[in-house]
Amino acid sequence: MATAPVVVKVDLPETPYEIVIQPGLLDQFSLPEGFAIRYPRAVFITDDHVGKLWLAKLKRRLKKTIAQVDSIVVPHGERAKSVEVANSIWQRLLTFNADRHTLIIALGGGVIGDLAGFVAATYMRGLDFVQVPTTLLAQVDSSVGGKVGVNLPQGKNLVGAFWQPKSVLIDPAVLSTLSDREYRAGLAEVIKYGVILDENFFTELEKNVIGLVARNVDVMQHVVARCCEIKGTIVVADERETSGRRALLNFGHTFGHALEQVTGYSKILHGEAVAIGMCSAMRLAVNLKMIDDDLKARVEDLLVILGLPTKFPKIPADQILAAMQNDKKKGAAGVQLVLPSKLGSGKLVPWPGDDAVKNVL
Repeated sequence: MATAPVVVKVDLPETPYEIVIQPGLLDQFSLPEGFAIRYPRAVFITDDHVGKLWLAKLKRRLKKTIAQVDSIVVPHGERAKSVEVANSIWQRLLTFNADRHTLIIALGGGVIGDLAGFVAATYMRGLDFVQVPTTLLAQVDSSVGGKVGVNLPQGKNLVGAFWQPKSVLIDPAVLSTLSDREYRAGLAEVIKYGVILDENFFTELEKNVIGLVARNVDVMQHVVARCCEIKGTIVVADERETSGRRALLNFGHTFGHALEQVTGYSKILHGEAVAIGMCSAMRLAVNLKMIDDDLKARVEDLLVILGLPTKFPKIPADQILAAMQNDKKKGAAGVQLVLPSKLGSGKLVPWPGDDAVKNVL
């Protein structure tokens, strides 16, 4: 494909990097200029689904410039994002004689990006890594910003680090390889940006439903780039989530992570959980008189049109509440929720009480 690349810069003071978004990028895969000199060895970390599609091709291309190229393949799915799997990767890196001049390449969706990034952040006190996200969710959200980690049985991402990638290489054309369910789940994170941070972007998404559903490459290059711009700006302003600005990106996630936990990380995709979580947060915002019912309906309508769920399955509310209390962002004042105050704007709200939350589950 001849589409020109879109480059988004994440201008962090100490760890700046570029996000390159270009259809066909994986077919002509190469690392940014200068990487071949800096890294004599590279290790791909991927899962057994993505590996079948891309690993052999990308290794062949990379071997033209990198002296030693190895790979580690783990099982697909959220359950791979564990301390046990991370340990198995550390052990494999030792057998490869990987050292601090080794580059880790995360090839896959959000699970692989988080897992491989966590391994990179911890092995020998830190290896450089590159994100090559292959799902929509990873392209617009988890590959950008340096949050890496693994899950514990008690909750998602309870062990992790802030470890920025050296580069993010995104090919929107690979979205054609995703199942309808996985692709649509990624759209939840796209909608999140519009609802909580960019009114104009949300309106644009409403107008481009056909292109979104059809995975039109030009539409998706623009959508992915805009999401990366929004998130990059937030990350530069609040890299480690200390001012509260970056916390806005968690809209829908406190509810969603709790749903994933109580269903064993196997029945509901992350994006589906986020969609349900956003709707729950909007219902709560209506009840708290922060927004009107028309805005809630508008967001729910877009989610439904795009094939996303909007309501919790039949799970005891007490289970969801207990899981929400394990949220890793809980501070001294307890769990805070990200709620919309109008379209394109939101704020952190103190826990409104168990009964108020139960009413929206």
